[in-house]
Amino acid sequence: MTGRGSPSRFLTAVLHNGVGRYVRQLQRLQLLFSPTAADARGARQFVEEAAQDFARQHPDVVLYVSPHSGPGPAPVLRAEYLNGTVRDELIASKTSEEIMQLATKLANQSGLDIIRIRKPFHTDNPSVQGQWHPLTNKPSILTVQGPRLQPQ
Repeated sequence: MTGRGSPSRFLTAVLHNGVGRYVRQLQRLQLLFSPTAADARGARQFVEEAAQDFARQHPDVVLYVSPHSGPGPAPVLRAEYLNGTVRDELIASKTSEEIMQLATKLANQSGLDIIRIRKPFHTDNPSVQGQWHPLTNKPSILTVQGPRLQPQ
């Protein structure tokens, strides 16, 4: 996709995060798996071994473990963010370590789609005078280039 066709936005902080205390954007993490399915072995190992470690490392994230009976759908890690975004990640045939890495990645994201940033800086109150640069307050003789004088 070209630069004009891809969505873009200015760089902003989610909910002005960082102005006060830091608020993690991941609200809830739900692990849906079948207790008997073969492709959910990594999910079962994650629950037995790493779920408590993840809960200790991220005390502000609620972790739900929901085993469903029977050969249901593939195991899923569902992340719900404060802005209402719900992201489902398929964890079929993944190991416990891979699921832990995925859960940590989801915990560190904001819930917004990954898109192109227009500029690395942005302000809501632009300056009337313009941006500062090194020659702003220097004499104009340094910035104006006239014809060079030849020695006679």
